[in-house]
Amino acid sequence: MDDPRAALDTERDRNERLLADVERSMRDVSDARQDANSDDEHDPEGATLAWERGSLGAVRDAARQRIEQVDAALARLEAGTYGTCTVGGEPIPAARLAAVPWAATCVAHA
Repeated sequence: MDDPRAALDTERDRNERLLADVERSMRDVSDARQDANSDDEHDPEGATLAWERGSLGAVRDAARQRIEQVDAALARLEAGTYGTCTVGGEPIPAARLAAVPWAATCVAHA
């Protein structure tokens, strides 16, 4: 990979935007819920709103986790250990880093 920092910064920015969008959507769902019947079981839209909240929560959690992974990769880059498997210490193949720039492990340890 020619510029891992650029790839990591791009991924971090993408996930920060995704996180902001999801949090905005969660507020919208929450606002919609305030005007609805509070009984999810009997309200025809309750199940849909609950599913939306759950789905958005999963996307939010994944974006937060990806940001943490990218930040850890940036820290490894600063420490000079980027591209080295955190489990076995062997080099992470360039193809893996090209596909997953935040990878902390080689394929065998993934």
